[in-house]
Amino acid sequence: MHESAQAQPSPFFEIDRASWAELAPSTQLPLTETELVQLRGLGDRLDTHEVSDVYLPLSRLINLYAAGARNLHRSTTAFLHGRNPSTPFVIGVAGSVAVGKSTTARLLRELLARWDDTPRVELVTTDGFLYSNAELAARGLMERKGFPESYDRRALLRFVTNVKSGVEEVRAPFYSHLSYDIVPNAEIVVRRPDILIVEGLNVLQPPDQGGRLAVSDLFDFTVYVDARTSDIEKWYVERFLSLQRGAFTNPQSYFHRYASLTEPQAIERAQSIWKSINEPNLLQNVLPTRARASLVLRKGSNHAVSSVLLRKI
Repeated sequence: MHESAQAQPSPFFEIDRASWAELAPSTQLPLTETELVQLRGLGDRLDTHEVSDVYLPLSRLINLYAAGARNLHRSTTAFLHGRNPSTPFVIGVAGSVAVGKSTTARLLRELLARWDDTPRVELVTTDGFLYSNAELAARGLMERKGFPESYDRRALLRFVTNVKSGVEEVRAPFYSHLSYDIVPNAEIVVRRPDILIVEGLNVLQPPDQGGRLAVSDLFDFTVYVDARTSDIEKWYVERFLSLQRGAFTNPQSYFHRYASLTEPQAIERAQSIWKSINEPNLLQNVLPTRARASLVLRKGSNHAVSSVLLRKI
């Protein structure tokens, strides 16, 4: 274990993969190979070694943080002579399109639910808080979908605030990747979980210049999934090609028009989308929030985590 920057002090420890894997040697893998296949996103090289080396220690660390939060709550309640019920432990997971943050969030949900003291774990993605396509079109934002201004940030903040406040039942909109839009009258219902995971591109953004509360202020632990921009672009193009041969062939898919492209045409289109939308959003909005994370998972070109940066306490 060493500081992430040798030449100057850093708020992070950088831990290489081998040292990180040794931190939870007695923890047994609770997932089967079939479950891993179901959790794996397009392009991810997720296997039992990756889970054992990287994600089991991470789930154990978060479990310790959650237990610490419960202990602090009990001590604070006793100090205040009150009986305030504890509230959910909230985790934010951020990172670029195609970097694997959704797989990380799904995997953490399954692993954390296996710990005896956190059996109820819910996952909500910020996709549900995008404005509808009709609203984005009316605002001239369809080409900036995924940028901070394309989200109903007040609704997202209200949702997480209600969960963190201990509201018994909180509802979030549902987003369909098939229709690429919010589904009317469909909701995700969250009922006082032990842990809530909120996954999305921009969840680590700080408050705006007005100094108002940001959703990142409500997180107890945050993870940023990181990789070189050139590697993420390659993964994005590979994922686009996989979707073109799969989900895009569905006539109901918003992207069905891409299904008939030749492979060179599909590569060109994917690169164009990346350069005009996803890369600018990454560089302008997503990547600058990396330093705000509690923990950074650094991936190599093979999509495997090579090292972990953990914020010092």
